[in-house]
Amino acid sequence: MVIINGSAENAAGITVAEYISKTDYNKNRVAVEINGKIVPKSLYNETVINDGDTVEIVGFVGGG
Repeated sequence: MVIINGSAENAAGITVAEYISKTDYNKNRVAVEINGKIVPKSLYNETVINDGDTVEIVGFVGGG
């Protein structure tokens, strides 16, 4: 199991890009952190989420 934004999910073994594509997040408007380290957008396609990881995904919203 993986903890994503505080919730346990079965996302081990997929890449950050794959996870984002399965959600409502816009990959161009998020920041992803795995185990306390920011994942650069250029590495989303090759960074695999592993069992036991803690992932935080923050979506940016514009407004005024």
